[in-house]
Amino acid sequence: MSKKTGVNVGKLKIEKNIEGARIDKVLISISIFFVILLVGLLYTNPEASQEIANIIFGKMTNWFGSFTLIFTFSGFVILVGVALSKYGNIKLGDHAPEHSTFKWVAMMISCGLGSATIYWAFIEWAYYIGTPGLGIEANSIRAFEMALPYNMFHWGFSAWTLYALVGLPMCYHFYVRKNEGLSLSSIISKITGIKKDGIIATIINVMFIFICFGGLSITLGVSVPLVSQVLCAVVGITPTFSMNVALILLISIVYSLSSYIGIEKGMARISDWNGKLAIFFLLAIIVLGPSLFIINNTTNSLGLMLQNFVGMSLFTDSIGQTGFPQSWTIFYWLYWITYAPFTGIFIAKVSKGRTIRSVIINTLVSGSIGCFAFFGVIGSLSIDRQMKGLVDMTGLLGAGKDTFAIIEVMKTLPLGSIFMMMFSIIAVLFLATTLDGAAFTMASTATPGLKSNENPHPIHRLFWCVLLALVPLVMIFIGANLNTIKTAAIITGVPIIFLMIIMVYGWIKWMVKDYQVHTEKENNYILIDNEKEGNHE
Repeated sequence: MSKKTGVNVGKLKIEKNIEGARIDKVLISISIFFVILLVGLLYTNPEASQEIANIIFGKMTNWFGSFTLIFTFSGFVILVGVALSKYGNIKLGDHAPEHSTFKWVAMMISCGLGSATIYWAFIEWAYYIGTPGLGIEANSIRAFEMALPYNMFHWGFSAWTLYALVGLPMCYHFYVRKNEGLSLSSIISKITGIKKDGIIATIINVMFIFICFGGLSITLGVSVPLVSQVLCAVVGITPTFSMNVALILLISIVYSLSSYIGIEKGMARISDWNGKLAIFFLLAIIVLGPSLFIINNTTNSLGLMLQNFVGMSLFTDSIGQTGFPQSWTIFYWLYWITYAPFTGIFIAKVSKGRTIRSVIINTLVSGSIGCFAFFGVIGSLSIDRQMKGLVDMTGLLGAGKDTFAIIEVMKTLPLGSIFMMMFSIIAVLFLATTLDGAAFTMASTATPGLKSNENPHPIHRLFWCVLLALVPLVMIFIGANLNTIKTAAIITGVPIIFLMIIMVYGWIKWMVKDYQVHTEKENNYILIDNEKEGNHE
């Protein structure tokens, strides 16, 4: 007796990607208008704009704080459950994976992290010494022990969960259901029935593009001066505004060329190079730095993070009311949510041919391991320098000299100048890949009816590359407060949560329905085969 174990999909063919020339000019015009309006407000009323943004953000973290914590933790549980279930075997599309596993992992990490990773890896733990979470006494030994675990927690499983909660529904929508449109509005339209070109869909897409500009403008605005100062420290000169502009232009050229020539030839290769250079950077620190302390402290911190994961995930500090969850955990979750739409869409684009289980594992595990490695090695190095009195990290941060603190830590290593050069190259490549991924997803959003075998037109992608560079350049030029646009973008993250809930609901509903139909077809195949065998006998 023959038994068919799946739906016959015929011969597999590798389709050539074609370029979608359609452009949503209305969406682009509205989005650019709101970005220009915000930049104008920052220029004409900088203090009032920041004050209003801070008030709104404070209210939202209080009103939606517990909701945000529960949403993120529940999302992690759902993803683990799906990965372990029968639905994990569902393949995303009929084709073989387009990228090697290493390049796939490297692109996911490069798009989802950016240069902020190595910046915060040096200094974030130091903020938790004086203001620790979980009711720990400030400046105590326990505060030092839990500083790096909290650092890992804020950049680990939960952060990548938020990316995956957009990426997985989008993957299913695009490759399994084979719906047109690689945008938030397209999947929301398919789930809820709203018009894909209606007012609500347009608002969703405008919000998406706005938070992309907000999150990425602050990334460029903060990272570029950091890289500029590190490079200047190597050659012994003073950084200037012209150097910052030149550096932004250099980064823009790199990611614009990468975006123009396409993901496979551009971003995949840059991510591959950057991943290998980052691994070498960390290994060199372990070998030339305090090797035993780095290994021991990273291991201990990872264990403490896993041990306290649930408590950290749901800590609201309702009794102590120190403000730690609002200032850090809830702030971070909303910050990751501003990156989740474009990172999730990019995850969907590069995950064709994978299974749902492999995408969940790669996103949650590979992404988190990358963060744990960065923060474990670099954070432990900084802690060691603090404990030995070589660099007063907490004192420098208190004086607002965060960049100087990072430079001083690298100077304590043998061949410190080489480490600073590697640091700068990695930061630039991280920036380039993040912005490349963002330009691709923004172009995808503004390309109506994009199909699984289509890419946005290269000129369209280049258009968004130019805009992503212009906004931070203008803001630096006018001396605008970058934190205002960052806060405004994070405020927009709250309504994005409700869109993510709709997406996850629709995704699970689709999977249950489709899997039931698939099982019924399998049973019919078996029944027909049994009848044929019986008739033959």
